[in-house]
Amino acid sequence: MLFSYNWLKEYLKGKTPNPKKLAELITLHSFEVEEIRKETGDWLLDIDVLPNRAHDCFSHLGIAREAAILIKAKFQMPIFNFKEDKKIRSSDFVKVEIKDKKSCRRYNARVVTGVKIRPSPRFIQKRLKTMGLQPISNVVDIMNYVMLETGQPLHAFDLNKIGNKFSKKIIIRKAEFGEKIYALDDKKYNLNSDVLVISDEKDPLAIAGIKGGKKAEITENTKDIVIESANFDSKIIRQARQKLNLITDASLRFEHEPDPNLTSTAINRASYLVQKICGGKIAKGIIDDYSQKTFARKINLDLKKSEKILGLKLDKNKVIQTLKKLEIKILKNKEDKLLLEIPTFRPDLAITEDLTEEIGRIYGFNNIKSHIPKVSVIPPQRNDNVFWEGVSKNILKEAGFSEIYNYSFVDEKTAQILSLNKKKIIEIENPTSVDYKYLRPSLIPNLLKNLKENLKYFKNIEIFELGNVYKKEDNLEKRYLTGLISSPGSGPEDFYRAKGVLDLLLNKLGTVGIWYDEVRATPGESAIFIWQPERGAEIKIGNEEIGFLGEINLRTLEKLGISQKAVIFDIDFEKLQKICLEEHEYESLSRFPSAIRDLAVLIPKEIKVVQVLNVIENVGGILIRDIDLFDIYEGNEIPEGKKNLAFHIIYQAKDRTLKREEIDEIQRKIIKALEENPEWEVRK
Repeated sequence: MLFSYNWLKEYLKGKTPNPKKLAELITLHSFEVEEIRKETGDWLLDIDVLPNRAHDCFSHLGIAREAAILIKAKFQMPIFNFKEDKKIRSSDFVKVEIKDKKSCRRYNARVVTGVKIRPSPRFIQKRLKTMGLQPISNVVDIMNYVMLETGQPLHAFDLNKIGNKFSKKIIIRKAEFGEKIYALDDKKYNLNSDVLVISDEKDPLAIAGIKGGKKAEITENTKDIVIESANFDSKIIRQARQKLNLITDASLRFEHEPDPNLTSTAINRASYLVQKICGGKIAKGIIDDYSQKTFARKINLDLKKSEKILGLKLDKNKVIQTLKKLEIKILKNKEDKLLLEIPTFRPDLAITEDLTEEIGRIYGFNNIKSHIPKVSVIPPQRNDNVFWEGVSKNILKEAGFSEIYNYSFVDEKTAQILSLNKKKIIEIENPTSVDYKYLRPSLIPNLLKNLKENLKYFKNIEIFELGNVYKKEDNLEKRYLTGLISSPGSGPEDFYRAKGVLDLLLNKLGTVGIWYDEVRATPGESAIFIWQPERGAEIKIGNEEIGFLGEINLRTLEKLGISQKAVIFDIDFEKLQKICLEEHEYESLSRFPSAIRDLAVLIPKEIKVVQVLNVIENVGGILIRDIDLFDIYEGNEIPEGKKNLAFHIIYQAKDRTLKREEIDEIQRKIIKALEENPEWEVRK
């Protein structure tokens, strides 16, 4: 909001620092000054007034009051002295009735007769233009001038255009449905009961707190005026402003709840300027409907508590001086406790902490020295759930995976495609969208959606999610870790890549006793019927399944509109977490070299890989360090009903270097053991 430096100086008695220095002080202690720019003979300060201070600082008087404290100057109010004509009374000319006292807390009106409408003085016109308002006439300009000065919006009506010559009554009420008003901006507005209006007994005269109407507009022929100064409920103003899509300087101020006690101050200031500039006689007395008065709040201030909050030793006398500058009255002064009366224009000061903040900001938070805390810092107890989630995520990210965050819902179509049993999934009673009809029983559905979207931009996808799934049959919320790998081609590489990543994860988490079992008729909790036959394995610890590794069948992928194969591992993270070990047993690297031999075996398709691995491991014993399956082939060269498995067998001893003859002998024994099965053929 813009403020004039020259205007502010009028309310400061004493030496005023230059605009840049003043802006620096306001920024350090009150509000950020976003810009300072020079105008003809003046400087403009663009001040970002905080919402909690808009009620008193959306005005030049409010900013001047702040500045006076900071520069140690005396704050002085403008002149209000005017002469009333004792022969006429405001209440003799017009009556006021508030029908909605909740929406209009206070209404003031004064009558001035015999005014002369002409252009306003140059200093008023210049200041209005500087603040972004267009000068219109002396009376109208004075209303805007006083609003910018005090923060209280005002409006002037042509008295002779209200009601008729026998009855002039101002009524504050809710608009009726279908009612219309032609406003001063030459636009017609359709009203309803959401809008508060100022009206006579027949028509609306103004949209309360927002815009005046054409009916009682001030023109060059106006002789007698009614000055309005009111306080409206911020909610009704905001509601009307949003409905009418009409924002004004007045509505902006009313939405921030100015002090109801400011109405009389502003109307008296406006009356003084009208009499001085426009002439006329001010009728005696203010029409004042103020049924629910706002009184000053009383607060106890404990200086010892304030010292603890600020970390600063306070001088009681200086604190009292600061409070008095803030126009806060000291009602009681006893030891380290003060009973204070807060002015009604500071509703933001409600508790001890608010007052402590005021003391701190006036003193200058930048002047408070920092101290190392003397209390011992106790680290929080470790949350194992968070710890192991973090470790697992880091392992997968280092392996090249990207983490996904999805909503915890699935839609009707996806549920049907993935054959989710509706009796076993939780339906949302009032879903916000058709896409959020069910709570997800698995992380797999949304990961497949992620795959579909990402294939528009990438061909190689490696993603994972760690999140909650919801089981209706057990009424449980469980944590699952699910990963997905997809790349072009039709070979088994993705399956073994996924298995390799799983081995890496489980090894780094310190798990023991993990093995892969063939798929049973019911593969545990991971059994969504979407898997490719003979392309899956159960992940087990002992005899308990903790997850599933498998390839999604082509029919499911086709229904989802996915163009390439996908391999998924799905792990019950709560089960996995229970067997994770933070401390790993160190095993030193062998000083002796390893040797690799390759072996290919032709077997019937129904034979599991694990059966071949068991034979190789039983014969090789402790001299086999590792066995890697690096290829499965079922091409044209392979007899029908058969498949070819190719292995790397890694030999290594812990206590010596193995001789070539020794390795060859073990290799021959392995071949012999494999060929004891008449349907197995080792291919040299």
